[in-house]
Amino acid sequence: MIVIVCPGQGSQTPGFLSPWLEHDGFADRLGALSAASGVDLLTHGTESDADTIRDTAVAQPLIVAAGILSLEALLADGRREKVGGIAGHSVGEITAAAGAGILSADDALALVTERGRAMADAASQVQTGMSAVIGADEAELLARLDELGLYPANVNGGGQIVVAGELPALAALAENPPARARVIPLQVAGAFHTRFMEPAVARLSEVAASLSPADPTLRLWTNNDGTVVDSGRRFLDLIVGQVSSPVRWDLCMQSFADAGVTGIIEVVPAGALVGLAKRGLKGIPSVAVKTPDDLTAAYELIDSAA
Repeated sequence: MIVIVCPGQGSQTPGFLSPWLEHDGFADRLGALSAASGVDLLTHGTESDADTIRDTAVAQPLIVAAGILSLEALLADGRREKVGGIAGHSVGEITAAAGAGILSADDALALVTERGRAMADAASQVQTGMSAVIGADEAELLARLDELGLYPANVNGGGQIVVAGELPALAALAENPPARARVIPLQVAGAFHTRFMEPAVARLSEVAASLSPADPTLRLWTNNDGTVVDSGRRFLDLIVGQVSSPVRWDLCMQSFADAGVTGIIEVVPAGALVGLAKRGLKGIPSVAVKTPDDLTAAYELIDSAA
């Protein structure tokens, strides 16, 4: 069983969409999604620098648009029927919802654009950020977070927990980390999935209420607790709450394993989730679709499992 995974914020890099501009219809579709979002996704995906695409209001629609367009290429020609399920990490859940048939591409871009703006506004109120902590004893780390007023924002599995909070507290954690742990600052501009994002929840609720979601036609697992979401409206309720609550990617990967996953394919901008799978789902074949050249290996993995 092949599972498609859709990455979250921090996975974007300058120029990552440039190799896709010659792929069939990609530039035209990107232009259409730019219109739906009101964000110049073509420029940001090909020319903008790292600081520009680090802006939450830019990064989130850019990542979702890129994921949706690479999903369209990946799942064309009957391959969607050969895939066992889909999931996304953080903002990647909106990409996954489009792939699962819950949201149209335009609705996904409308939702993620307001999400990005609302979270950017919330982040501007206090100087906050996020850091990945790798290799720490979980109990020791959680105790240290309590001391510093930090939060476990993404429990990613494979020995990685992303923590979030005010920048001085993150600096203190980096200066005095738990035993044998590495602390790596992330390229995000806020303490996502924590109480610092509560001002964004009401705004996102209004947008979600205006949408007409369909029920999924492809199995979709939620970051909330790793369970399968069988209702489009429930997905929207969960994606609103997700803004200020932890991402449990560890539980998603456990659900993949319990469902009998035999392969993982990560869509653009790929790399982070395949890396987590290599640690949390050892021995499971994976493909990171970064450029159109990677599609052949992805197609072969889907066909081999059908």
